[in-house]
Amino acid sequence: MTLGFVLLVHTAFDRAEQVARYFAANGCPVVVHVDGKVRPRLFQQFRDRLADEPLIRFSRRTRVEWGTWSIVRATQMASARLLKDFPDVRHVFLASGSCLPLRPVAELRDYLDAHPETDFIESVTTDHVTWTVDGLEEERFTLRFPFSWRRHRRLFDAYVAVQRRLGLKRRIPPGVSPHLGSQWWCLTRRTLDSILTAPDRAAIDSYFSKVWIPDESYFQSLTRRYSTQVESRPLTLSKFDVHGKPHIFYDDHQPLLERSDCFVARKIWPRAEGLYATFLDDNRTATRRAEPNPGKIDRVFSKANERRGQGRPGLYSQARFPAPGFENGLTCARYNVFSGLDQLFEDFGSWLSGRLGGRVHGHLYAPDRAEFAGGETVMNGCLSDSAALRDYRPTQFLSNLLWSTRGERQTFLFGPGDAQDVVPFIARDPNATIVAVSGAWAVPLSASNADFDTVKAEAARLQRAELVFLRTLRTPGVAARVHQWTLADFLADPPERLRAVMDEMSGPGPRRLTDLPAMRDTRGIPDFLFRLRNGGVKPLVMGNFDSNGTIADRGPAAQRHAG
Repeated sequence: MTLGFVLLVHTAFDRAEQVARYFAANGCPVVVHVDGKVRPRLFQQFRDRLADEPLIRFSRRTRVEWGTWSIVRATQMASARLLKDFPDVRHVFLASGSCLPLRPVAELRDYLDAHPETDFIESVTTDHVTWTVDGLEEERFTLRFPFSWRRHRRLFDAYVAVQRRLGLKRRIPPGVSPHLGSQWWCLTRRTLDSILTAPDRAAIDSYFSKVWIPDESYFQSLTRRYSTQVESRPLTLSKFDVHGKPHIFYDDHQPLLERSDCFVARKIWPRAEGLYATFLDDNRTATRRAEPNPGKIDRVFSKANERRGQGRPGLYSQARFPAPGFENGLTCARYNVFSGLDQLFEDFGSWLSGRLGGRVHGHLYAPDRAEFAGGETVMNGCLSDSAALRDYRPTQFLSNLLWSTRGERQTFLFGPGDAQDVVPFIARDPNATIVAVSGAWAVPLSASNADFDTVKAEAARLQRAELVFLRTLRTPGVAARVHQWTLADFLADPPERLRAVMDEMSGPGPRRLTDLPAMRDTRGIPDFLFRLRNGGVKPLVMGNFDSNGTIADRGPAAQRHAG
C-alpha cells in the first residue's frame, strides 16, 4: 500500500463512485471530500453506497468556492485524514471526481516506486508563468483578496484598485518562495506531512487565505520549501481553453488520451460511457509503458483553442460578432465585383460566366431584389432574394453567400444605383477583387428618351453615390485588389484593360481579347456630358473628354471602340 488518493467531489457522484471503487479495488486507499454545498441527503446517499469499501473514507466537509482558500482547506482536511488513517501510504495523488485513470494503477504504482523521493507538482516562479488567463501573477501574492471574484466582481476589482492606488503590499512570510502551477499533484508523504505539520502553518495559512486562487500556489510554493526532489510537472492531463476553463474530454477523445501516456486525465464528461468503460477495465490490452508526455497532443489543443477563439475564416457566430478589425477574415473565399462594365457591354454577365466560370450574379444589391444567377429566388444556405432581408445585414448577406457556396468562385455586378452600405466592407476585404469603370452609368442615360430634367437629376444622384464609392476605394486600409478607370480611360483600349483583369482572375490568356461582347454605342457621351455641364451638373467621374463635344484623342483603339 504505497499510493493513496484524495478525491475532491461536488457533482456526478455516480462517476466519482466508479473511480473511487476502481482505486480501492487496486489496493489504494481513498479519502473523499464532498463539497459542503451538496445537500445532506445527497451526501449521505453517496456515503452509504461506499460504506462497504474499507479503503474508502470521508473527510470533514467545507463549502468550496472557486478561487478561494476553501479549496486548499478541503484538500488539507482530506490529506490529513489519509496520512493519519493509512500510515503505509508513501505517495498521495490529488484528483477530482471528474478525473479518470488512463493507465492501470499498477503502472502508476510502479512508476512512483521508481521515483520514491520525487514530488510531481507543477511549480514555477511568477517570472516564468505564461499561461495565466485574465488574471494576476505577482500581485496575487502582494495584494489581499478577501472578496470572491465570481460572486462579488465589483468589490473584487474595486479593492484591487484601492490597494494599487495606495501602494499597499503584503509581506511574504519568511522561507516562502511564491510559485504557481496546476492544482493537481502527486506528493510524497514526507513533503505533504511537512506542509501540514509545519510549526508556522497558522501564519502560512493566514497569508495564503488572502492570496488569489491559492490552490494554484499553496502546495506549489510550500513543496519548494520542504521537498528534496521536485519534478515540475503533474501526472494528470488537463488542458485549458482560451478563457482558462478546462477542456472537457468526450468519447471521441480516446485516441488523444491514450497518446498522452498520462496516468490520469480531467475533466471527463460524466456521460462519456466509452471512456469510463475502456479506462476502468484493467483487462484491456496493455499499452507501452512510456513517460507521461502531454506535449504529444498539445498541437491538437492549440489548434482547438485557435479555432474556438478565432473561428474559421469568413464564418461568424450567430451568438456574437467580433469587433471590427478582430475578425478572422471578413469572408471565406475570393470573389469579384464588377462596377460599370455591364453599362458598357451588352450581356456582360453571360460573357463573364463563359470567361471565368463559377457563378456570375447580377446586381446583388439592386434596390428591388438580389439578382441571383439564373434568376434564382433562393440561394445556397436559404438566402432569400428579399431586399429587406439583405439590407438588414448587408455584410452578413455577402459573407453568408460566400460561405454557402465555398468551392465555387462568386462574381457579381455593382453600381452607384445599388445599396451602398456594403462598400466599406468589400473595400477592406482582401478576398475581394474590384473592377470599376467610373461614370459608365452615363452610357445608358445618354441614350434615354426621358425628360432631360429627370435625366439630369438621376445623373446627379448616381454621381454623388459614385464619388463616395471612389473615395472609399482610396481610403487607408483598403485591402481589396482594385482595378479602376474612368470612362474615358477605359474607352481608350477596352481589350487591354480587361485582359489584365482576366489574367489576374483566371490566369494568363491570349495577348489580346478578341471575343469581347458587343459594346453599347458611346458616340453620344461627349455631347451628353456637355449638356450635363451646361445644365448645372458638372461631370466629375467620367474622365477627360474633348470640350468641343468629341472624345479626347487617345489613339486608334479609342476611336474604334467608341464607335
